[in-house]
Amino acid sequence: MDLPPLRAIQCFESVARLNSFSKAAESLNVTQSAVSHQIRILEEYLGEAMFYRQGRTFSLTEVGERYFTDVSGALGLLSDSSQIIKHGKPGHIRLALYSSVAVNWLIPRLEDFYRQYPEIELTLDMVNHPSDYNEQRADCYITVNPPPHAFISKFLFSETLYPVCGQKLWEKIRDKPLPDALWRHPILSVRYADTSENTAEDWLRWCKAGGFELPSDIKINHFSHVLLAIEAARYNLGITLTNNYMMQDDAYKQNIVRIPMHEFLTGDQFYFVCKELRNNQDDIIKLSEWLESQCNDTHRANQSNR
Repeated sequence: MDLPPLRAIQCFESVARLNSFSKAAESLNVTQSAVSHQIRILEEYLGEAMFYRQGRTFSLTEVGERYFTDVSGALGLLSDSSQIIKHGKPGHIRLALYSSVAVNWLIPRLEDFYRQYPEIELTLDMVNHPSDYNEQRADCYITVNPPPHAFISKFLFSETLYPVCGQKLWEKIRDKPLPDALWRHPILSVRYADTSENTAEDWLRWCKAGGFELPSDIKINHFSHVLLAIEAARYNLGITLTNNYMMQDDAYKQNIVRIPMHEFLTGDQFYFVCKELRNNQDDIIKLSEWLESQCNDTHRANQSNR
């Protein structure tokens, strides 16, 4: 590919646009003689004069005018493409997040976001474990594992787990001593890590936080995802541990009962993550501040429901 001298093209565009060699030199932070030298390089490369020179005045030749039109359009496209890669497409944000957070916490709230910011198009990418922070996939993330470099992380909330069950199952245990009444029904355990074995680690940690042990003879059903476990509990198939953001969904509020026992912090903290270069982008700022306000609302609702 025979590429023209790009530095010379940049100098030519500046001179033609500003109609001044001195102003072009100032805008490019070079000397005027350097600009003149680059123009000569371009003219020699093209074999055509770009300017009519009459003493200290000059004007574009016919070829120069056509070339300026093409060059300015091409440089404009190049600038736009570079800005989209660097800062994202204005009015369009791609957000990658855990599927459970998306389905049960974010999506029920999106009507409010679109009402406040109708100019922003938000695209969701639901993933199990956001770890590939590639801008080809998303512009920002909600994750518990923020990358250490070149990204800005803003805290959203800490995860807590507590026991819940369906309405029919609750009727069977509501007047019985806890936690003994729980062990008479299937326990629904979520495997939060791909490498973890079926050890009901979530229930073991919850029991330890309450100061008692998980019986060894109870029936435990294992699930790969919290969405599956909460749906099973909704249909009275057992008792599971869930978190605050899952219980914000109206369907769960009507069909799921929070068992009046302790909760425990899992140690997972959720963050809104974006590249440092995009931290000052207006659309990103709006989304970040809105997410923080929604998390604060969730926290206040959880406090009032305890």
